Amino acid sequence: MQFYVDGFRGGDPDIKNAAPCRRDRSAHAPLPEKVDVLIAGSGPAGLCLAAQLSQFPEIETMIVERSPANIEKGKADGINTRTMEMFQAFGFADKVKRETYWVNQTSFWMPDPKNPAHIKRIGRVQDVSDDSSEMPHILINQARLHQLFLDVMKNSPSRLEPDYNLSVRDVTIDPTAEEYPVTVTLEDTGVNWGETFTVRANYVVGCDGARSNVREAIGGKLEGDAAHQAWGVMDILANTDFPDVRQKCLIASAKEGNVLILPREGGYLFRMYVELDKLNADERVSSRNFTKDDMIAAANRIMNPYTIDVKEVVWWSIYEIGHRMTNRFDDVPAGEDRNPRVFTAGDACHTHSPKAGQGMNVSMQDTFNLGWKLAHVLQGRADANLLRSYSAERLAEAKRLVETDHQWARIMSAPPGESELDKGDEPRFVRQFKENLEFTGGLAVKYEESALVAAPVHQALATGQEIGRRFHSAPVVRLSDAMQMQLGHAAEADGRWRIYAFAGSGDSSKPGSAIHKLSDWLENDAASPVVKYTPPSADIDAVLDLRAVFQQTFEDLAYEEMPSLLKPLKGKLGLQDYEKVFCVDHKGVGDIFDMRGIDREKGCMIIVRPDQYIANVLPLDAYQELSEFFDQILLPAASE
Repeated sequence: MQFYVDGFRGGDPDIKNAAPCRRDRSAHAPLPEKVDVLIAGSGPAGLCLAAQLSQFPEIETMIVERSPANIEKGKADGINTRTMEMFQAFGFADKVKRETYWVNQTSFWMPDPKNPAHIKRIGRVQDVSDDSSEMPHILINQARLHQLFLDVMKNSPSRLEPDYNLSVRDVTIDPTAEEYPVTVTLEDTGVNWGETFTVRANYVVGCDGARSNVREAIGGKLEGDAAHQAWGVMDILANTDFPDVRQKCLIASAKEGNVLILPREGGYLFRMYVELDKLNADERVSSRNFTKDDMIAAANRIMNPYTIDVKEVVWWSIYEIGHRMTNRFDDVPAGEDRNPRVFTAGDACHTHSPKAGQGMNVSMQDTFNLGWKLAHVLQGRADANLLRSYSAERLAEAKRLVETDHQWARIMSAPPGESELDKGDEPRFVRQFKENLEFTGGLAVKYEESALVAAPVHQALATGQEIGRRFHSAPVVRLSDAMQMQLGHAAEADGRWRIYAFAGSGDSSKPGSAIHKLSDWLENDAASPVVKYTPPSADIDAVLDLRAVFQQTFEDLAYEEMPSLLKPLKGKLGLQDYEKVFCVDHKGVGDIFDMRGIDREKGCMIIVRPDQYIANVLPLDAYQELSEFFDQILLPAASE
């Protein structure tokens, strides 16, 4: 973590200097008449977007929430490894790791062949595959997750906070207007219930759930099917003789249905998803009037011969499995050639079963994809056509989510022996779980070739860092202070692109070496994207952040021989940044070149987007290709 770049300041380093021209948030201050971005809904998707945009005080952001305050309990709880990697960029992954339950093993239980009325453990599977990520799969109260994002917002330069007790009633778009073309009608849901306000915005993002008013206003519809199966979910404090209650468990009984157990943070709480009754085709789950007692009774029947003695039900809900998604994620109808102004994210554009643990994760990845693109456009760094890529990229991932979850829900609800996966010796639960590990970790996302994702012309230079997938971190040592760390942890959710330059064999960055030549070209040549796209008054790494990784250990490298771009002077005091240069780990944790298939002889550049996805892999001397790649995306910096 770096601070003091603009001078010493005591106190909590997570609290950033407040911007001078931020919004007045005193008790009786009026709502803004115009904003750059209005976000509807303060769930995970909305807060993830707001936390990103809050780092840019020049972008006027407003987030509205119909509830009077943040939630306290319930809702989603699973955070996959990919999302944990994202949390690292926001700066709170370590706090999450300390507070949460880590899912290390998943246990599988099925009917005992000798006594089918009883369940029996049939095996365990490691929940996170070795070296799939440096992060764990964790479980956390969604309300706590909200608070972590709220803290990032409140501590940001803009001091952003939600406007509670406000919901979006309607959205209209004037396609002929260049500035603030979106008119949003807000409705008071608090003391002055029903009173309306009008705010004009450049962009609106609907993170307002499955019944999204934003989606409805732009003509979007959720389409799909329902499984006609009632399930219950409850967070409980209980005693039980079931031995695996502190492990994630998938339990299938012979005739009574299925249970999913998810231990929770704090050592005592755990969540149970309990299968209840089949519903008729025209029946809604609300008509059955299920209660928490029905869930507890069903859980005890399914888990026979074990019993659960519930001491406290912290939260519970009954739901019906449905799989639906919208046909587009923005306001532009098919065939119309214009840039979008209104977007939807999260449950507003895809809904599904909660048992795969993907809903909250995919929702946040939606807005992590969108946030840096909005910032680029509003800062004048990119043309507004960049925003077309949001729907193109996230629609494909939503389809993957809904299709995979649809299959998983059918398997979970099928009695033993009646699933299409009940073949061979391995039970369906175990087989499907193993096959889905990459998906459930959030690691299956691969963006297709586009202006933002290059063709894999030079993929052989880094076989373990696939273009279109997220940058896969690995251990390194920082040269300046011999700090062992993960290379991916050098990146923050700050809207910057990263160029990781991996040195070839024998390169120690002496003058004339490939790393030295690349650095000199990036810093000084008129064709360099650093020169073309960095504003004159900004730090030299404000848009493109170069990092170098060498094959030697830190004792064999000389920091003083590093080129100036890897030792930049920054901030108003012109202080030197010592954290740009890395080398291989010298204590046996792992060699990043071997672990990620980096060509040792030639080295390479890996270009990583602000949302941590790999955009390109290039040779170290591919100056023209690097320049041409960024020419497709960024706009030249305005002279000042």
